[in-house]
Amino acid sequence: MTTLTDDLELQRLRDALGLLKGREQVAERLLESSAKHSFDPDRELDWDAPLEEGKWFWPPELLSLYDTPMWHRMSEEQRIELSRHEAASLASIGVWFEIILMQLLVRHIYDKPLGSSHVRYALTEIADECRHSMMFARMIHKGGAPMYQVTWFQHNLARLLKTVSTTPGSFTATLLGEEILDWMQRLTFPDERVQPLVRGVTRIHVVEEARHVRYAREELRRQMITAPRWEKEFTRISSGEAARVFALALVNPQVYENVGLDRREALAQVKASAHRREVMQTGAKRLTDFLDDIGVMRGIGRKLWRSSGLLA
Repeated sequence: MTTLTDDLELQRLRDALGLLKGREQVAERLLESSAKHSFDPDRELDWDAPLEEGKWFWPPELLSLYDTPMWHRMSEEQRIELSRHEAASLASIGVWFEIILMQLLVRHIYDKPLGSSHVRYALTEIADECRHSMMFARMIHKGGAPMYQVTWFQHNLARLLKTVSTTPGSFTATLLGEEILDWMQRLTFPDERVQPLVRGVTRIHVVEEARHVRYAREELRRQMITAPRWEKEFTRISSGEAARVFALALVNPQVYENVGLDRREALAQVKASAHRREVMQTGAKRLTDFLDDIGVMRGIGRKLWRSSGLLA
């Protein structure tokens, strides 16, 4: 005769097996997609072609100063120069974030069955991220802008966050770094106003990041079901703080000085810009809706996300 405790334990084991089976099925589909739709940026893109005169490096509507009083005073040449530096800042953040994500993925698979499809796909994604980081760095160099570093505080806060991050926290950070930039890049690669090289870089990144987003979303959904209560709460707080760091670091303030603008005035106008606020919140909406659905957007964490400017 079985007891209620026995029945609950049996159900728990069945649920766990179902989650593991689903994890393997997702990973196998992603591995098949990777085999068909992966790119070598060194061969896929024409790095020797000259940049085209008068073309943007990022869609103007996605630039931080777009439609501000300062923007209306700028010449077309200065606006395009701003796009060159903002694209470099975004790519620099991309390299920084992907290095963090690679470390988080390695930590995630360390205790997993090393022959599983789930681990094989994680290693495939790490290889993708290595190529993306090199591709972004090469694009910055080709454009002639500097590599923009985050502040000492942001750099070391990220070091702390990735060190203490829970597994669901790691996948929330992964999605934070991928989905907002992915939204911007989906608007960039078909835009014929933009430099062909930048469009090529964003096209590759969009195709390959779609798999990374699927992997992270599926795993985060599983983790938010199975994680203990303390881990879920810590994930909510740490992800909210990560959102604040990410939003601040997206455009390095040195960009404005390098374009010949007053840094303090530019930052004030960006902060006051309704257009910029709408861009950031629209770019984050698919992610914040998902996080809300699975229980990440609660309590203090939700307040931190709202203070980041990414949540309406």
